[in-house]
Amino acid sequence: MSQPLSLKARAIALLAQREHSAVELRRKLLRLARERDAQSGTAADAGPASDPVAEVELLLVWLQAQGYLNESRFVESRVHARASRHGNLRIRQELAQHGLALDAAQAEALKSSEFDRAKAIWQRKFGSPAEDAAGRARQMRFLAGRGFSADVIRRLVRDPDGD
Repeated sequence: MSQPLSLKARAIALLAQREHSAVELRRKLLRLARERDAQSGTAADAGPASDPVAEVELLLVWLQAQGYLNESRFVESRVHARASRHGNLRIRQELAQHGLALDAAQAEALKSSEFDRAKAIWQRKFGSPAEDAAGRARQMRFLAGRGFSADVIRRLVRDPDGD
């Protein structure tokens, strides 16, 4: 029977799949450490020396020092993955859930492209302006659900060409 991967190996494997925030990786590693301790029975026997929280915190510090865990890379990858489908509000909210925020340059770049991104999504979904108020409301709710600002939504639904 092969031995299970160490916590460090599991962390590196998770980071090899995609970028993670420290908050997200901490949550996953704590769950893995607690499962490992429960299976081996070491948590009750070893006392404070096998504290999974301390072990995970030390591992996160090591991962950051080695460059495996980088929060600015995580922000970049998350913005890149979400920008084509979501608005600024949704992207900021998702980053806030990870305890992160956009820097000034990223925020400005997203803001300047928000109308064009909303227009591309609107065209894929609807293709043409709504005929009545109910249709416009439906289009506005759709864009709001994607996290676009009210100003951008009003401009787009009123004048899709942006004139």
